Amino acid sequence: MAFKVPRTKLGSQGLEVSKQGFGCMGMSAFYGPPKPEEEMIDLIRQVVACGVTFLDTSDLYGPFTNEILLGKALKGIRHQVQLATKFGISFQDGKVTVRGDPAYVRACCEASLKRLDVDCIDLYYIHRVDTTVPIEVTIGEMKKLVEEGKIKYIGLSEACASTIRRAHAVHPITAVEVEWSLWTRDLEKDIVPTCRELGIGIVAYSPLGRGFLSAGAKLLESLSETDYRKLGQPRYEIENLQKNEKLFIALCQLATKKECTPGQLALAWLQHQGDGVVPIPGTTKLKNFKENVGSLQVELTSQEIQEIEELFHVDAAAGGRYYESDNTTYINSETPPLSSWKC
Repeated sequence: MAFKVPRTKLGSQGLEVSKQGFGCMGMSAFYGPPKPEEEMIDLIRQVVACGVTFLDTSDLYGPFTNEILLGKALKGIRHQVQLATKFGISFQDGKVTVRGDPAYVRACCEASLKRLDVDCIDLYYIHRVDTTVPIEVTIGEMKKLVEEGKIKYIGLSEACASTIRRAHAVHPITAVEVEWSLWTRDLEKDIVPTCRELGIGIVAYSPLGRGFLSAGAKLLESLSETDYRKLGQPRYEIENLQKNEKLFIALCQLATKKECTPGQLALAWLQHQGDGVVPIPGTTKLKNFKENVGSLQVELTSQEIQEIEELFHVDAAAGGRYYESDNTTYINSETPPLSSWKC
């Protein structure tokens, strides 16, 4: 690929990554059956060869198998990659458990290092915030991991603005990972300004609305019966889907004017949100990856950005991100005060 993927500083702590990252979750979990290992290893290596070097995984994906896959794929090219993984969520007896106590933090890190077969994790996230443990306690243990050379930088995922501030006071936070796309913009009120103020980078997961902003309603036709998007997404319910499809059609019309695909336009909008904003679209197909990277060449004027944002205003999407029963307690979470903690 002749086009050179640009680089950006992610936060103000020194981490530099590709302007677009790569989410690896769908290779192993949630989006139907796991994909063939050798094919996915080959895809990851092609992604890195193309200049997208910021790779995102978690111990949750599989669980564990996605980290093992990444470990195999990075043999011989580890030095080219900025590797991010997460801890904090587990499934037990069909229920979600979120933990951030020190012993669990350390055990998860040691296990991820082993599965990834690396000496150090570049960016280590709290995947979800434990609402029973003060964030200062969790970050305190992660700070020790930095001091021991097991991780380089610390990140948060789905934390509210006050939690971000409290965490940053214990140890500088490099990045906050959040769901951010044209149809998920509520974070722009508090979380984005807080990150800007503190010099924290923003990593946007599901930047294509879990595929909807690339394919629209027809996406559902290609999904397996075990795909999470078919089983548990309010925005894909029939009534909501019909409303959201109208948004997608309008996005397609704007993309036609720009001579790009709707997915590229959606990614380009995010990539025009300022320095240190890095979307991490995921795919299992090289064709889709090349389309996503092509978005980095789509230039938008301030007028075009305004037009897109007027269409996809904060309340434009029909349906919530998750059902209320899906442990939404852990979305943009707060934790108890440090004074409540008893070792």
